[in-house]
Amino acid sequence: QVQLVESGGGSVQAGGSLRLSCVASGRTLSNYIMGWFRQAPGKEREFVAVVSRSSVTTSYTDSVKGRFTISRDNAKNTVYLQMNSLKPEDTGVYYCAAETNYYASRRASEYDYWGQGTQVTVSS
Repeated sequence: QVQLVESGGGSVQAGGSLRLSCVASGRTLSNYIMGWFRQAPGKEREFVAVVSRSSVTTSYTDSVKGRFTISRDNAKNTVYLQMNSLKPEDTGVYYCAAETNYYASRRASEYDYWGQGTQVTVSS
């Protein structure tokens, strides 16, 4: 079993940047496909980005393409989400998650392990 801990959230003005980190412990990160999800108040958790085990494949939800970058450093057991040109609609709790499937999924139900989340607030 893997434990995930996110950090790097905070409050920024629109147009600003944040870098989220997710550190894994208990199991080697390279065993998992890693995703980032977010949840705004009163809304369902939604997919943001995913990266394959070897970083060959990445995928993003349309609303963050060109602004967010997901990456991973398996040697450091860490996954990152670089968020640039932030918008108020990016506000929410951001979660990293790990899945053991063979394909990179956008469905939260496919993910086996979750972190506790980190708050991102973007003001206009």
